[in-house]
Amino acid sequence: MFTSEKGVVEEWLSEFKTLPEASLPNYATNLKDKSSLVSSLYKVIQEPQSELLEPVCHQLFEFYRSGEEKLLRFTLQFLPELIWCYLAVSASRNVHSSGCIEALLLGVYNLEIVDKQGHSKVLSFTIPSLSKPSVYHEPSSIGSMALTESALSQHGLSKVVYSGPHPQREMLTAQNRFEVLTFLLLCYNAALTYMPSVSLQSLCQICSRICVCGYPRQHVRKYKGVSSRIPVSSEFMVQMLTGIYFAFYNGEWDLAEKALDDIIYRAQLELYPEPLLVANAIKASLPHGAMKSSKEGTRCIQVEITPTSSRISRNAVTSMSIRGHRWKRHEQPDNNNDTTELGILVIPEISVTNVAGERTGNGEKGRTLGEIDAQHIQGVQETATDPRTESKGLPEIRRQKSVRKLMEDGINSPGRVQF
Repeated sequence: MFTSEKGVVEEWLSEFKTLPEASLPNYATNLKDKSSLVSSLYKVIQEPQSELLEPVCHQLFEFYRSGEEKLLRFTLQFLPELIWCYLAVSASRNVHSSGCIEALLLGVYNLEIVDKQGHSKVLSFTIPSLSKPSVYHEPSSIGSMALTESALSQHGLSKVVYSGPHPQREMLTAQNRFEVLTFLLLCYNAALTYMPSVSLQSLCQICSRICVCGYPRQHVRKYKGVSSRIPVSSEFMVQMLTGIYFAFYNGEWDLAEKALDDIIYRAQLELYPEPLLVANAIKASLPHGAMKSSKEGTRCIQVEITPTSSRISRNAVTSMSIRGHRWKRHEQPDNNNDTTELGILVIPEISVTNVAGERTGNGEKGRTLGEIDAQHIQGVQETATDPRTESKGLPEIRRQKSVRKLMEDGINSPGRVQF
């Protein structure tokens, strides 16, 4: 550690001690812009034998219990590095050199498990129903599973997961170590949107180190320092994946991808189903190329919303479709004026003269019709071709047959025709 960095840390320690309480909000606002101070504090935490480690841990704890939200987040950004230093020292069995870090972790844990009145917190989380749409899915794309979830939701059967109440701890042991560390990572993940890029980078790096130390992949990653295996729990790995998933879409694609592969590697060795399920789900949902995400501005997890299907069928009957059918009907040419319409049968015209001629051709005695008969026949024909009587149909046939019979009788019996 350089002298200039040491001087920055010492100035920070002395400044807060003489700071009046009224100017605490302004001090907290300006603190996040001091990048040189943040990098110097990381170097102090990474050196367990540093003489500044104990006062730095005490100062960070004072920030956390001050009640100022921005000071609390300032302490939280160092949480991944503090967890790694504690686990590395514990793996080397040099517990005495991590006393101040353990005290800081325990202090943050004991503050988080109680509310402002000192009562134990009980955290609850309602598992969302797949029958209701969200930014992650559409019920219509799930199929038969959506029907089952919908039937359950109608009966009000929603599953709620509870966390707590958590007991207070006075010291970290091998039995309760990962219970405390998992809860601390849960608190860190709740404030991920406020964490700077350097904190997300630290999270990805310590996740890789924890998962591969003591295994053959450590030589591939070229990690030096701790060579013994660090035990982890399944719940702790799931919390690590939560932060890594956020880092993917907030400017730390390469480090997050490496950490994800290392967590899958370790989960396969430990045969942990929960981290394997979450890690493979994250890996399957990632886009093919790296995200060019900006490191400034609001941070969020980017997802692709499934497009909803059209609510109106293409074959639905609408006013436009009815109007179109009407236009097509009116545009058809009216070429069927002389054909059958509305079931009316048009009977071809019967020539009465041809009937008489045929009978003459058979050898019968022919005679010329009189003028009265000719006029009568002409009147009958005109009446039959009158368009006003075309709609009578079958009655006209009977009339023509009776006229033909009358003429035949008249030809054979001259006495019936009067001149």
